[in-house]
Amino acid sequence: MLEINEKIPGPVEIEKEIGEFLSKKFGGKIKVISPSIMAQTEPSDKTGKSAEPPKPFVFDLIPEELVAHLDQYIVKQDMAKAILSTKICTHFNRVKWMQKAPKKSNDMVGRIKNNILMIGPTGVGKTYMIKLIAKKIGVPFVKGDATKFSETGYVGGDVEDLIRDLVREADDNIELAQYGIIYIDEIDKIASRNNFIGADISRTGVQRALLKPMEETNIDLKVPHDPISMLQEIENFRKTGKREKRTINTKNILFIMSGAFNGLSSITKKRVRNKKIGFGAEIKKAEEEINFLQHVKAEDLVEFGFESEFVGRLPVTAIFEKLTKQDLYQILKNPNNPIILGKKIDFAAYGITIKFEEELLRYLAYQAFKENTGARGLVSTVEKALLLFEKRLPSLDIKRVAATLTSVKHSEDTLADFEKGDAPSGVDAIFQDLVQYEKKVIEEYLESNKKMFLRKYDISLTPTQINNVASYYTREITDVENAVQQVKEFYDDAKKIELSFLNIHNINIILEDDAIDYLVQQVIESSATSEELLDKITIDFKRGLMLIRDKTEKNLFFITKDAILLPDDFISGLIKKEMKNL
Repeated sequence: MLEINEKIPGPVEIEKEIGEFLSKKFGGKIKVISPSIMAQTEPSDKTGKSAEPPKPFVFDLIPEELVAHLDQYIVKQDMAKAILSTKICTHFNRVKWMQKAPKKSNDMVGRIKNNILMIGPTGVGKTYMIKLIAKKIGVPFVKGDATKFSETGYVGGDVEDLIRDLVREADDNIELAQYGIIYIDEIDKIASRNNFIGADISRTGVQRALLKPMEETNIDLKVPHDPISMLQEIENFRKTGKREKRTINTKNILFIMSGAFNGLSSITKKRVRNKKIGFGAEIKKAEEEINFLQHVKAEDLVEFGFESEFVGRLPVTAIFEKLTKQDLYQILKNPNNPIILGKKIDFAAYGITIKFEEELLRYLAYQAFKENTGARGLVSTVEKALLLFEKRLPSLDIKRVAATLTSVKHSEDTLADFEKGDAPSGVDAIFQDLVQYEKKVIEEYLESNKKMFLRKYDISLTPTQINNVASYYTREITDVENAVQQVKEFYDDAKKIELSFLNIHNINIILEDDAIDYLVQQVIESSATSEELLDKITIDFKRGLMLIRDKTEKNLFFITKDAILLPDDFISGLIKKEMKNL
């Protein structure tokens, strides 16, 4: 306790003491540099007004919309997509409802969170699906590895660190972080070992440490005995002049666990085969056995090595199917898949455009399937197949590459021809064929998803619009959704030309649909801007339309595609027609 006449340490003394502590602890590897801790007002913008508070989380999705979004990126896993989309949408819509409901409704007993357990072999898209969902919803997302908890020894701190990471992901917006998603992979690795005697703190200890956060608890954002947390508290005092205890409540944080669960199917199989199903028949023949994991129950997970309380906090189970060779091919063929898009970016970094043959994609899928690692095998297979091209082509004057089965299988010969300056015969024709094949795939994809894109982006996707989106996709490196968004912006910009022309020249023009389609096509093919298109229309039509307006007082003109292609003929015909009517 301080004496009355003893001086209270100031900012410099505090900084010095913390620096000495860190020096003793870490051997001088860490230094403290901190500003004055005098209370300051919150930063303001250039107008002098206080910065606006962070916007609250807003959720407005229904299950089928989320399923449709996942369908664009993930092959197969229909049941898993349906379960995750439904329960996640229900979770957040329920949170929204509870916020608006009377207080008594919030006090009801029996509130259960839709925490989810995902079971499936490696490389089937479990992590990818959750990342897509979190990005679509717009909530903070944190991924942890359950094996990390078993390695550290201080279990409780690690589990709570996941919650604190959500706040960091939300840019220190605690309100938003309280609606985040925590995803823990390799959860099957913390199942207790049946032959272990004593306190298994690295496995069951982690399960127990997760119990309260998975349900509801308050987590202190300040970590005891952590110098970083001490500095954050000093910074907060500097801003507010107050000491505040910052906590985050986990009531609305969704926990999603996943793992391969090797051996769980045998536990479920044993239970199912010992019971009568249907009309008393037993499952005996291997070829008649269904995927036993579809019948997994809480008792199977308990026998696998989980605490019953832990299993009880995971009421929703989603089973992921093993991917077949055809599934892996469909993943590569999917125009939104990040593997092929990633390779396109790799080559584009050297100014090279690469297109892929369908036969090559089938071959790569088969090679990946033999690795038995699911979709993960696709990445290494594609990298291995194209490594020589990626290494040598940047040194050559090559701008376009046709990745075919023949060129990949005989990569040395193909590259030798390029190095000699003798491009393989017909390479340009093959490249153009692959461009047309890719365009056809996109057109088919757009046609089958017209309703979804109409609902999301208010674009009807007429045949010409589909052609324009497909053309944009083949020219740029993007997924289909971004291509649709960008082309929709092109159409919006084209419509704005009408208003700009009116404001500048006081002449009212209406661009017909075929004219707008043509203008968008010009933007895609020649990278023309809306300003350049407006300038061209001004040059082609301004003088003639002003003449007609001044002579006839008519000030509404409809511009077609033919008029844009042959403006002189259009103006001449219009002048003759209008003068004849005088």
